[in-house]
Amino acid sequence: MNLDQHPNDTAWAPTPRALLAAPEAEQAATPHPRLHLHRAFASHYLPDKRDIIVYVPPGYDRHPGRTYPVLYMQDGQNLFDPRTSFIPGRTWEVRQHADEAIRAGEIEPLIIVGIYNTPARLAEYTPERDPKMGGGEAAQYGLTLTREILPFIASRYRVRTDRDSNGLGGSSLGGLVSLYLGLRYATWFGKLAVLSPSVWWNHKSILGYVNEHAPNIWDRPRMWLDVGDKEGKRTLQDVEMLNRRLKANHWVPEKTLHFEKAHGGTHDEPSWAKRVRPMLKFLFPATRDGGSRGLQASE
Repeated sequence: MNLDQHPNDTAWAPTPRALLAAPEAEQAATPHPRLHLHRAFASHYLPDKRDIIVYVPPGYDRHPGRTYPVLYMQDGQNLFDPRTSFIPGRTWEVRQHADEAIRAGEIEPLIIVGIYNTPARLAEYTPERDPKMGGGEAAQYGLTLTREILPFIASRYRVRTDRDSNGLGGSSLGGLVSLYLGLRYATWFGKLAVLSPSVWWNHKSILGYVNEHAPNIWDRPRMWLDVGDKEGKRTLQDVEMLNRRLKANHWVPEKTLHFEKAHGGTHDEPSWAKRVRPMLKFLFPATRDGGSRGLQASE
C-alpha cells in the first residue's frame, strides 16, 4: 500500500450543512446533557456506519459567540458512556476529567469528539497490511475522518478549524492510527494524544514511517506519548523506542513531546482514564485570558 500523502490531504473547508446526510444528535441517549450522540454516520470511503459522540464544555450554551478547539478520539464508545464501553461500566471518564480540568483553570475549554469503532476496527486502525493479520485500511479511515467527519462536526458545533486547534488521539491500535494520521495530515492536526500505541504492528513499520515523513513536517505537532510500565516488557520497549525515534526527528521533550511512563499502568480503560487529565493539560493548556473562569459546577 502506498502510504504517501494524498495530494488533497493538506486543506479542507467545512461542508455546507445541507449537503451532509447525517443524523442529528440524540441527547436523551447519553449519560449527560452535554454529551450528544449522532448515530449511524455513513461514509463514502468505508462500508460500516459508526456512531459519533460529542462532548461540549461547561458554559457552551451560555457563550454562543465563542469557538473552541477540538480533540477527535478513536474508540469513542469507551470514552464517556459505561453502557457502551469495552469493559462494561468502566470508561475513560473523559467528561469528568475534562470538566474538572476546565473548572480548575488548567485547560482551555474544548470540544471532544469520540468516534466509535466498527467491526472493521483492526483494518481501519492499521496503516499497512500485515501478512498474517490483514488490515491496512487506515488511509481510507483518514479520508472518512478528514473529508467527512471533520466537516460534519464543523457544521454543527462551534469548533475552530485551524491546525493548532485540532487534535487527534487514541490508545492501542487507536494510538497507532492517531500517530499515523497525525503525520499524514500534519497540516491539519497540531496536537496528538498517543496512548499505549501498538508499535508492534507489521514489524514496527510505524517507526520507519516516522523517519520517512518527519523531515517533511515543518512544524512538529505537539504530542503526548505514554505507556504503562505494567503493559508488558515488549510493549514498554517498543514505545520507548518510538520516543527515542521522535526525539531523533526533532520533537523536543516538554515542548513538542511529553513522554509518560505510567507507574502501575496497564493496557485498559481504567489505566488510560488516569492519564486523561494530564494529557489534556499538556495538549490544551489554559490560555492567558482565563477563558474557563466563572464556570459554575452545575454547568
